[in-house]
Amino acid sequence: MSKVSVLVAVYNAEKYLRECLDSLCRQTLQDIQIVCVDDASNDHSLEILNEYAHRDSRFLVRQMPQNSGHAAARNEGLKYADGEYVCFLDSDDYLSDDALQLMVSEFESHPQADCVLLRLILFYQNGRKEEFSMDDFSAISGETAFRKSLNWSGIHGIYGVRNSIQKKYPYDESAMLFSDENTTRIHFLVSREVRSCEGIYYYRQHEVSMTHAVSCRRFDKMKATLSLLNQLKAMDVKDEVVHELNEKVWMTVIDQYMDYFRYRPLLTEADRQYALSQIRQGWQRADFDGVPLRLLLKPGYMPLRFSWNLFRMQEEIYFSLRKLIGRI
Repeated sequence: MSKVSVLVAVYNAEKYLRECLDSLCRQTLQDIQIVCVDDASNDHSLEILNEYAHRDSRFLVRQMPQNSGHAAARNEGLKYADGEYVCFLDSDDYLSDDALQLMVSEFESHPQADCVLLRLILFYQNGRKEEFSMDDFSAISGETAFRKSLNWSGIHGIYGVRNSIQKKYPYDESAMLFSDENTTRIHFLVSREVRSCEGIYYYRQHEVSMTHAVSCRRFDKMKATLSLLNQLKAMDVKDEVVHELNEKVWMTVIDQYMDYFRYRPLLTEADRQYALSQIRQGWQRADFDGVPLRLLLKPGYMPLRFSWNLFRMQEEIYFSLRKLIGRI
């Protein structure tokens, strides 16, 4: 059994992959398992992974039969993860040399800790770096961390977690994008304590990433948000927690319609239909318990649940006016 299992999902990452893997080889904590899953890459990523596995027994390489997304690839790796703690490293990112050592030290110094966050530094192609501004805390409750994570306010999702929690709550595969964030939120929610350490995760910022590209995948956010709602209800969590998520569900409906309004000229007809189907599901399933009345009475935010066409008309007028005054 290793101290830490690192899950590395890889898809067409040959340009940055060596930098990622080298940062794992340099870790001051040697007792690690590195589980790499190639998500059906069509470049030389798999060859690079096999090269590292050939010379370092801590590497384990697996391959997905078809491209399935980060969550599915990480879950495939999770089957083989034997570490006491589990974390992930995306294939175009890298860690400071002491990141895992500092993370484990925080776990072992505080037996109540179930998740430990790393420092997160965003770095850009022009060489600029900036640190994610996280609230200053030594320890917070899991529920507090969950609430912060709903809008990623003062907290991020780069962390290590106890193996038992990760195995009980594997990555949400409900959508190609965004659903892995649900897993982070659930890990926070079930944690006794969430702590932070000084180890650094360097997060590469691309000019056009999958999460910002204009395609139907942008509208997976609605699908992922509804999946989180389903999971919380199945877990029978406190009503207050679900009520807080209800507001996020409704805000996601509005935000996704804004994306549809802005980007539909760039979408195919099939993508436009997919986007509208996801938004309509959110509109139909939204529960307003805990959602402020002032929000539901605001033009552009009124549910108008008796008519989908009337709701769409409201959104078209609202976002047309915002466009007219330069607000979108």
